[in-house]
Amino acid sequence: MSIPAKAQGVLQIEVGLLLEALYQRYGYDFRDYARETIERRLEQCCSDLGVPTVSELTGQLLRDPGIFYRVIGYFSVNVTALFRDPHFYTALRTRVLPMLRTWPHVKIWDAGCATGEELYSLAILLAEGGMSNRARIYATDLSAAALDTARAGIYPLEILAQGGRNYFEFGGEYSLSDYFMAGREAGVMDSRLRQNITFARHNLAMDKSFGEMQVVVCRNVLIYFNRELQDAVLDMFWESLDHGGYLCLGNNESISFTSVEKRFDVVDAAARIYKKRVIR
Repeated sequence: MSIPAKAQGVLQIEVGLLLEALYQRYGYDFRDYARETIERRLEQCCSDLGVPTVSELTGQLLRDPGIFYRVIGYFSVNVTALFRDPHFYTALRTRVLPMLRTWPHVKIWDAGCATGEELYSLAILLAEGGMSNRARIYATDLSAAALDTARAGIYPLEILAQGGRNYFEFGGEYSLSDYFMAGREAGVMDSRLRQNITFARHNLAMDKSFGEMQVVVCRNVLIYFNRELQDAVLDMFWESLDHGGYLCLGNNESISFTSVEKRFDVVDAAARIYKKRVIR
């Protein structure tokens, strides 16, 4: 059943007030996130917590920091998989890795790493490309819980099985099972893959850029932002990249018609890989 127009208007007001409360009380700014997505997630949050209205949730949020950490978990984007979109990793291997080898040291920012499946895919790609000892990955996400999962590197066997199929399609050198130890219900990723990974919380909507990166990977996150926030985040990525560095976005994302469109060259349009233009 669709929500009546008047009731929908009340929900929009409630959500706007909650987002303002988040910003004023805790300094987290979600006001430019795609509003329909936020509304759906807050309705789910209220249902899960047994709170009848978003307004009541706002009141609890202002008084109880514990509620705050539960609420922002609903704003995190955790849709990911090992070697998701195999063609993207193929393009990284063929179009980007050869250039990365020309740098003595490589820094990669995996922004919005979620629960880490993409992160370990990148680590495996670097290992098979002989880059492990020269590269460091900075894995960031808004959600502390997601980062804990990524840091542990423990995934259900069905996720690893799907990842194995993606890895095979990508054309990996070995078998994905070579990179984890399987138990009865889950597997843990090889600890050696984490040796050159730094984990940190980071809010793309508010926090500052990382500097001197050779690669920024942020896939399937920008689609949850409105145009103004997309432009702000893309500007931050541009500032974070070294000249000639690479920006990698998701399949449904693009720099076309954005503030940075003329500051990047297209490396692989299908894989959404771009290269920061060198200023002469």
